[in-house]
This record gives sequence, C-alpha cells and structure tokens, in this order.
Amino acid sequence: MRADELLPDAINETTLNGVTVRKGTVGAFLVNARTLSNPAASLEARAAAQRDVLEALPAMHALGLFETLEIRDERVRAFVAARSPSSDLAK
Repeated sequence: MRADELLPDAINETTLNGVTVRKGTVGAFLVNARTLSNPAASLEARAAAQRDVLEALPAMHALGLFETLEIRDERVRAFVAARSPSSDLAK
C-alpha cells in the first residue's frame, strides 16, 4: 500500500479502530522519539516531546506500529511501554 492509498492528498485524517489518525502522526512520533533519546535535548524540549508522544500513542497503536517495529532506544521504549496497554513493548 502506498501512502496516498491510505490517505489521498485531499484527506488529512482517517479513523482506525475508533482512533483518529492524522497525516504526519508517525513522522511527528519519530521526531519526538529522537528528541527523547537525545541526552543533549533541553528539559523543555524533552517535556514537549513527552507530551506529544503521549498524544500520539493511541494512533501508533491503532496503526499497529509497535506490532511491526521495536523501539531500539531503551529510554524511549520504557517511556512508551509504561504508558501503553501492551506489555510486550518492554522487551
């Protein structure tokens, strides 16, 4: 499946498993995860990234992201696992 088959250019969001998923959600999640894994990130940047990751988690689960990909950074994986319904994220 191509990106435009999931969300055509004129559509900015879809609903999966009862969760609204906006275009750019996965990309924003990855940028925020990178901030959380960066020890040089400021406290303000880390706090903003944490808020945004928490907001994106329902969409990430609806998309099945964590069923397919593993978060490699231990700190990010632990942060997400502690706030996710699935305990298999803590592996």
